[in-house]
Amino acid sequence: MTLTKADIAQKVADDCGFMKNEATEVFEKLLDIMKKSLIAGEDVMISGFGKWNVKSKHARRGRNPQTGEQITLDARKVVSWGYSPVLKKAVNGDRKP
Repeated sequence: MTLTKADIAQKVADDCGFMKNEATEVFEKLLDIMKKSLIAGEDVMISGFGKWNVKSKHARRGRNPQTGEQITLDARKVVSWGYSPVLKKAVNGDRKP
């Protein structure tokens, strides 16, 4: 099962005693802050969970897989994510989260 934004907001509402719309608003604001930080080129780190950062990719030669034609892929930025060792241990059953 995939955990969605709506599921997370409902769990926050249930666990913290918020109304669902309040929990949704808080969660949306959190995501908005994270997006704005990444757009500004800042890293986002949540201790015990993971870290997001923006990496620059240089322009490079590529190939169209349908035609085999050589093309140039433009330089771009990508968001990468690395998990925390604490999360890794929890997922592997070494420690309770």
